[in-house]
Amino acid sequence: MTLEHSNGTAQTNGKPSHAGGDRIILTTYPGQSVVDPIPLDWGNGDPEKRGPVLVSRESKTITRRNAIGAHGGSYSVYNALAIAAGDLPVNFKPSFENTQPIFDFPPQPAWGDKTKIVSMDPFGHDIVRHYKKHLDAGLDVRPTIAVTKATMRLAEITESIRNGHLEVDGDIVISKEGDVRVTKAAVEPVWYLPGVAERFGIDEGVLRRTLFEQCGGSFPELITRPDIKVFLPPIGGLTVYIFGSPDKVSNPDVKLALRIHDECNGSDVFQSDICTCRPYLAFGIEEAIKEAQNGGSGVVIYFRKEGRALGEVVKYLVYNARKRGGDTADKYFTRTENIAGVRDMRFQALMPDILQWLGIKKIDRMLSMSNMKHDAIVEQGIPILERIPIPDHMVPSDSRVEIDAKINAGYFTVGKRYTDEELSQVKGRGWQNWEDVAH
Repeated sequence: MTLEHSNGTAQTNGKPSHAGGDRIILTTYPGQSVVDPIPLDWGNGDPEKRGPVLVSRESKTITRRNAIGAHGGSYSVYNALAIAAGDLPVNFKPSFENTQPIFDFPPQPAWGDKTKIVSMDPFGHDIVRHYKKHLDAGLDVRPTIAVTKATMRLAEITESIRNGHLEVDGDIVISKEGDVRVTKAAVEPVWYLPGVAERFGIDEGVLRRTLFEQCGGSFPELITRPDIKVFLPPIGGLTVYIFGSPDKVSNPDVKLALRIHDECNGSDVFQSDICTCRPYLAFGIEEAIKEAQNGGSGVVIYFRKEGRALGEVVKYLVYNARKRGGDTADKYFTRTENIAGVRDMRFQALMPDILQWLGIKKIDRMLSMSNMKHDAIVEQGIPILERIPIPDHMVPSDSRVEIDAKINAGYFTVGKRYTDEELSQVKGRGWQNWEDVAH
């Protein structure tokens, strides 16, 4: 039995059969009656003059939208499932009482520069203060940044304390078990499309059409609403971990140690030894802690871009091709290119935005060997004084294929660079007894 509610929402067995009203708006065009966007002046340093990011299709907000996409990044799909299942009201609006940041990051010049921050909303952490009048008017304004504090524990940090490599200072490292105080900020993606296009050196129209087509036509307003310049893509965001006082991060008079890390679930969480991701992450955290203990600042930024942004399915297919086809360093990138078409899709051009938001003026110790990361940061006007490769003793034996191939391809190192002939002799662990199916 299907009932029609007065608001036009059909219900089946007490649950909504769809999330909208009595008609579906597939797309809009400039000048339509459903179009009255609140002005959004990206790059304006005054948050009130800049305007709120409005993307919701909620009844009071849909005509005032000035952005395309949905809040929550990749989690927007789960939000849709919750509404479809009847577990979340269609027009639910959260209460933001007591959710304000635990640290008031001071405004930075980059917050008002449309060339410096193009992939996140610099005012997204404090929408209650900046956009209270819009919230009071019933518009669905949402935060895209949250700042909190936590205590974390990492096995490698506990071991370093036990071995005397890291001290318990009672401020940052607060117990011999390895408990560490940290300030955290989570960031959802908010793209200013003209700025993203410029960062990649492409035409905005090409970017918009390609996003539309390669996302299966999910966002038609990328094509029909060229007046809307902001897009909230369904991708993962990032998390910032700050060790020591967060007010030191933007102070150029103190030393800063930084690790930029891209997600690797297999290594970071389950400690697979086919790559150096978990060891480098642990090394970066320890060095960030040490810098903070020495009176400076330590920052680790974790991007949700699994498997060089190729995804775990592609990554595991590459693993199979490597092990079956001869897992040697000279063929490392070829295996990926055969399956994914490219070596790497992380494209670090947008990465420095979070550094600009934090107000980082220079990086004293960059805990990374990636030239892509290094060049992207320097090109955005942030100097890097020293680059720190992962210590050789922390490289798992089966990941020598990966690390030596990357060094040969140009990754920074203070050690040996192998010739192509030598790379062919760098082999991964054999998996002769690995698979159960004959081919």
